[in-house]
Amino acid sequence: MTDIRKGMALAAGLGTRMRPLTNDRPKALVEVGGKALVDWALDRFAAAGVDDCVVNIHHFSDKMRAHLDDWSGPPAVTVSDETDAVLETGGGVVKALPLLGEDPFFVSNIDAVWVDEGERELDRLRAAWNPELMDVLLLLAPLDRTLGFHGAGDAFLKPDGRIRFRGEASSAPYAFAGVHIVNPAILAGLNAERFSMMDVWKALEPAGRIHGVAMESFWMHVGDPDARDEAEARLKG
Repeated sequence: MTDIRKGMALAAGLGTRMRPLTNDRPKALVEVGGKALVDWALDRFAAAGVDDCVVNIHHFSDKMRAHLDDWSGPPAVTVSDETDAVLETGGGVVKALPLLGEDPFFVSNIDAVWVDEGERELDRLRAAWNPELMDVLLLLAPLDRTLGFHGAGDAFLKPDGRIRFRGEASSAPYAFAGVHIVNPAILAGLNAERFSMMDVWKALEPAGRIHGVAMESFWMHVGDPDARDEAEARLKG
């Protein structure tokens, strides 16, 4: 099993769908269950043995810096400053590559919340990582065990673990659960400009180099105020 010790939390989004909760703070500092969304990601990394984490910032960057300065770790946190431009998921990861090194690392959205039911999901993801077969490994949530996700699903999961994206299909049984492992070599040579990681993932699909792992835990996509309230209620229950 690959010993993955670095991670990145994507916290530079504008949080427009989370308004009015993001009128005075970044989405990453919206609280769920008494904890800021970014801290859910950091705590998850710590539990999985991640030593170092990069957090990118843009919206309300001063508040983000102040919050992260108070973080005592683990993991140790380094800021990737995107104040000058919104780079989305792909550009944000590319900009942070010098801080993340050449080995595979975790990447986590900050609107993905869950409580592990049994084995830690990040440990399961790490155990399934095989660099001989894949360049990206996505954590996937079965649609019937989700909260706050209103789409038609993102992907199909083949018996050998390879992913087929929904494409023209009317629906798919799995949603991307906001966490993945990536081989940074596939991002070499790309510019730190605005683009989505989905562009990279779809380019890997024809060669079968993108795989997935289905979650066992119940997944909450905390992307808007209603979903935040629903997640709060579930966590209290």
